Amino acid sequence: MNTFGNLFRLTTFGESHGEAVGGIIDGCPSGMFMDQDFVQSELNRRKPGQSELTTSRDEADAVVFLSGIFEEKTTGTPIGFVVRNRHHHSSDYDNLKEVFRPSHADYTYWQKYGARDHRGGGRSSARETVARVIGGAVAKLALRPQNISITAYTSQVGSIQVKKSYKELDFGKIETTPVRCPDPEVAEQMIQLIQEVKEQGDTIGGVITCVCRGVPAGWGEPVFGKLHAALGNAMLSINAVKGFEYGDGFEGVPYKGSEVNDIFYRKADGSIGMKTNHSGGIQGGISNGEDIYFRIAFKPVATLLQEQSTVDLYGNPAVLKVRGRHDPCVLPRAVPIVEAMAAMTLFDYYLQRKK
Repeated sequence: MNTFGNLFRLTTFGESHGEAVGGIIDGCPSGMFMDQDFVQSELNRRKPGQSELTTSRDEADAVVFLSGIFEEKTTGTPIGFVVRNRHHHSSDYDNLKEVFRPSHADYTYWQKYGARDHRGGGRSSARETVARVIGGAVAKLALRPQNISITAYTSQVGSIQVKKSYKELDFGKIETTPVRCPDPEVAEQMIQLIQEVKEQGDTIGGVITCVCRGVPAGWGEPVFGKLHAALGNAMLSINAVKGFEYGDGFEGVPYKGSEVNDIFYRKADGSIGMKTNHSGGIQGGISNGEDIYFRIAFKPVATLLQEQSTVDLYGNPAVLKVRGRHDPCVLPRAVPIVEAMAAMTLFDYYLQRKK
């Protein structure tokens, strides 16, 4: 299961401390202008070392396209790409060869494969998401003619959260702060909390909110191919994600149906709209033309710069002290990953609708 999507497909490869990570995009229509500067700019939003809130690993994350592009346009054939790893300190992980890190994939990978790459988590590392961001950037380019925008932002870190609705926020401020929160006052509180946690050698989790505007009514399948299920699958495949909800989600549970039903009305242009959007833009698994919005919960990063109790390969008690460079909070760098997975999902459903 290294391939994501149906008609628009991304297959990824590579490990955190291998020679490179990369992928193959299949199903991209021909004749599309491949804005490689835009693709690189999306990667730059994800790359490490961009602020004091992220790991200090220094990677250029420069993408090199190998196929599927001619004279700056897609040819309709598979688009191959690679991003070289250059700043991996594999020796930092020598003490992990025979022990399992708590809440990591070390133990489960070992059980499944009988082997594991202990250097930075190998294939289970978030380094794999480099390929997802590239695939998502291509999907965003493909969605541009449909006037669909996909915007994610950090809406909560620990117990600090944005209280305002996304409609009250200025999305233009998202990239003005290293935590990628559009509420400046809340962003400062988030930054302070992350810095405090980092100094303690600890980590903190949070929530990312994503808003997809311009998606027309009619995308999605009625039973097992529900659009919100596909978005949930996409988001839950991201490292450290523990939860997904769309629309009112869990917050809508205490209310009565009479309080949260989305009432239809006829707009001035004659089209049908809804007075509210508690459904999050999806009803019956199919888009209804309203904004699609959802939230993703990220757990605290499992790698702590503190001593932790664990066991070795043989079940013997051990004490683990991790070395290396790690994110105290994954949220800032996860924002473009969330957007990428949403973009690939939506473009895949666009192609299914078109078909």
